[in-house]
Amino acid sequence: MNGRHRVLYAGSRLHTPVLERLAPARAAGFTAISIWPSDVRGMELDAVRQQVNAAGLVVTEVEMIGNWMPAHAAAPDGVWRAVKWQTADRLLPLAAALGAQTVSASELFGVSDPLPEIARHFGTLCHHAADYGLRIALEFVPTGAVPSLAAAWEVIQRADCPNGGLMIDSWHFHRSGSSLDQLSRIPGDRIFSVQLSDASAGPEADLTAGMTNRLRPGAGAIPWLGFMQALSATGTTCPIGIEAFARDIDALPTDTAMQACADALDACLALSDMTMEALQ
Repeated sequence: MNGRHRVLYAGSRLHTPVLERLAPARAAGFTAISIWPSDVRGMELDAVRQQVNAAGLVVTEVEMIGNWMPAHAAAPDGVWRAVKWQTADRLLPLAAALGAQTVSASELFGVSDPLPEIARHFGTLCHHAADYGLRIALEFVPTGAVPSLAAAWEVIQRADCPNGGLMIDSWHFHRSGSSLDQLSRIPGDRIFSVQLSDASAGPEADLTAGMTNRLRPGAGAIPWLGFMQALSATGTTCPIGIEAFARDIDALPTDTAMQACADALDACLALSDMTMEALQ
């Protein structure tokens, strides 16, 4: 596993073309990036992988499969219309070509399927991913049908696939009211990735809009000491990084923005017992 990588998640700098993120990210101390399908649309994937590696980085994760249950294809388009394109058949070969080990999956449409049925479909997705040598990180989203850590962990346990695990996103964790105690008791090897961003003190009137209007870690209301220590208690060595979606970071020059993200990651890690390998 590409463990302990410091990841610049794509959501931290979407308006900068992916190849222009590489040198500033590495200079700021990141060792990996995530990629969205829109980052590489129309590009030759092997060439992208070579340029990422030449910059001293790897792709740890491709984000995210949003259409993986029959109910997704039939769901009203709404704000998530583009997500319907993001199927396993499209994203799994893309991730394999980029050298990623993990692809995230989310339930964003709020389908009515019960958790046992969702777990069955998640298991099917994991089996499909295994054909490519890939893992699936289930990201719980408070507005979806897998709205919390408890629900996501139930899905993982019911599916019982060795390549199925969790993505822990601090914003989703906080907004879902998930339990630090439960987080601390999750086996570390079932956490596949961690994304860090902060949240304002009160919940947004529209949580869906709030997902892409976050704060850098330390600028909001998330109790970082408790969160990072609970995460540390799991023993996870998974990739961890910043997914800012923060307007103040978007306003900065790219190299300054990358360093701001790296500083925020360092501040979070300092609150825990984690140690990060310096992958040079």
